[in-house]
Amino acid sequence: MSEIDLTGFDTATSTAWMSSDQLELVRAQVPIVYVEAVPVRVDALGNVTRIGLLLRMAADGSISRLIVSGRVKFGERIRDALMRHCEKDLGSMALPRIPANPAPFTVAEYFPHPDISGYHDPRQHAVSLVYVVPVDGECQPTQEALDLGWYTPAEVVSPAVIGQMTGGQDRLLRLALAHVGQLP
Repeated sequence: MSEIDLTGFDTATSTAWMSSDQLELVRAQVPIVYVEAVPVRVDALGNVTRIGLLLRMAADGSISRLIVSGRVKFGERIRDALMRHCEKDLGSMALPRIPANPAPFTVAEYFPHPDISGYHDPRQHAVSLVYVVPVDGECQPTQEALDLGWYTPAEVVSPAVIGQMTGGQDRLLRLALAHVGQLP
């Protein structure tokens, strides 16, 4: 097993992140940990009524419908990473309800080759902890997101919407709907 040369890497954990070149080197050698969140609106009884999907450039270069997603920083708690990515993608007024000790409903393993797991990211091998996250506030797409659409459970699994998803995220969406008892 070869070792990774960490010469030149900033190992301070509070605010440091790797440069693009350093990240590319690490991505080529080790899996990267991600969190993914399916943003939902719920009624007074806790039933999912709407599912939020971002429109942005996917890892494969296509413009796709995607769920909230991002890396976990070294030294960062999972809850903090979820909050950071929800706010980054949905806006600071999204008001996501993330429990004190979140537990994923599934784990997705993305590979550079699309035939290994059904989850595909051409850049890397990534392990993603996936959550359903109710949001209460006003959402505005930010960062690289072009749009944020809200769909009913029936609409979100329609061929028109599923056809806009890549990398296996349509599978994650169906798993999320099954998890909350809303798979049409």
